[in-house]
Amino acid sequence: MHVSCVQENLAKGLGIVGRAVATRSTLPVLSHILLETDQSRLKLAATNLEIGITCWVGAMIEQEGSITVPGRIFSELISSFAADKVVALQTKGASLHVTCAGYEGNLRGISAEEFPVIPQVTNQASCSVGPRELQEALGQVAFAAATDDTRPVLAGVLFSFRGSTLTLTAADSFRLAVRQVEVVKPLGQDIDIIVPLRTVQEVSRILGDQDEPIEITVTPNRSQVLFHLNSVDLVSRLIEGTFPNVQQVIPTRSATRVILNTKDFQNANKIASLIARDANNIVRLTINGSDGASRDGKSNAPGTVIVGAVADVGDAKGTIEAVVEGENPQLTIAFNGKYLSDVLGVIDTAQVSLELNSPSSPGVVRPVGASNYTHVIMPMHLSRSG
Repeated sequence: MHVSCVQENLAKGLGIVGRAVATRSTLPVLSHILLETDQSRLKLAATNLEIGITCWVGAMIEQEGSITVPGRIFSELISSFAADKVVALQTKGASLHVTCAGYEGNLRGISAEEFPVIPQVTNQASCSVGPRELQEALGQVAFAAATDDTRPVLAGVLFSFRGSTLTLTAADSFRLAVRQVEVVKPLGQDIDIIVPLRTVQEVSRILGDQDEPIEITVTPNRSQVLFHLNSVDLVSRLIEGTFPNVQQVIPTRSATRVILNTKDFQNANKIASLIARDANNIVRLTINGSDGASRDGKSNAPGTVIVGAVADVGDAKGTIEAVVEGENPQLTIAFNGKYLSDVLGVIDTAQVSLELNSPSSPGVVRPVGASNYTHVIMPMHLSRSG
């Protein structure tokens, strides 16, 4: 193999596939990146057997061929060269000779024949989604997925394909996030799959440079999913099992609905959370509406929300204006400050609504003016003295 690439393009491609390189494996080749000529491009590939990423970069091909080289050191070597320089790669036996602007080196590789075959999903029905829409939706749900394997089905994001709508759902034992996305091209059948959190995070990261719709394809046996982007393919195993029925968790009504300025709520929670860090992250919300709200249960009543925290190190609270609706305009409830921060950080509408029933019932957070996102948070226990 003898090819030449612009350093910037090669480094970018390595940055994409490098996240799939296995860091700990009994198979040495899994710590390598595959380099292989493919018509007029250079194909880069890496896999840890759970996820596989393939990326193609433009190249001048002088001689066809392939090899695998240690992923970490090869990526660091290429990144050390200037972005506007041309990098030449040439195989010499079992080694790769690298030259760029007066620098040269050799990396011992492993035969490409020993590199695992990354599965390809072809000739199957696919769904197309806009990259910006999907990236925003993934960002609004992924943080709610469980980060441990106690319940494997919760360590991923549920993709529900229904007609022209893709619904993404993530949950752990304390919160739930649901987001709907309108697709460009429907899948053509109703399918539910659970995509591992690590895969979701990688897809979201890669989507940042995409302008064209992303194609999502599921294998007939529903064991793998392929995300096809411009010059990038990502294949991942799926999580087996049945995702919980989240509709049973989402309250169908609320006794109190509070509308707040999103940034004001976010800032007040941030300040209270500084104290709450020493008190199990407990942030208390004290809602004070006017009597008008309690009389008709519907009127937009002016009110306030006190966002505060108390710990051994001290206390802090902030008062923000709010519109309080419903039959119970006076209510005190506590939430994990980090969970509030997570959800408020992914809502881009000017106002946010908080729907409540009682201090011991789940709270529902929704962006005002957008009906495609729902976030449920379980409350925290407040002692009588707390």
